[in-house]
Amino acid sequence: MASQTTVRIDAATHRTLQALRRQTGETTPEILRRALEEYRRKHFLDGLAEDFAALRKDTKGWIDEGAERALWDATAQDGLEE
Repeated sequence: MASQTTVRIDAATHRTLQALRRQTGETTPEILRRALEEYRRKHFLDGLAEDFAALRKDTKGWIDEGAERALWDATAQDGLEE
């Protein structure tokens, strides 16, 4: 059995979890796992978007990144079938 821990949530969040359990048939831990994974991915992608926005403001850096991307794109034309 996986280790467990207790997390305090407010009543409104608990009601939302109960409603999701009824709607989906999933367990509370599974709902929380999925929600946290989605949040983690969103946080990662938001950070990535901020990093690219900052890079676009750096003209030389943006040109260098484009050149590197072009080099990688050439590897897709290696003559091998997918």
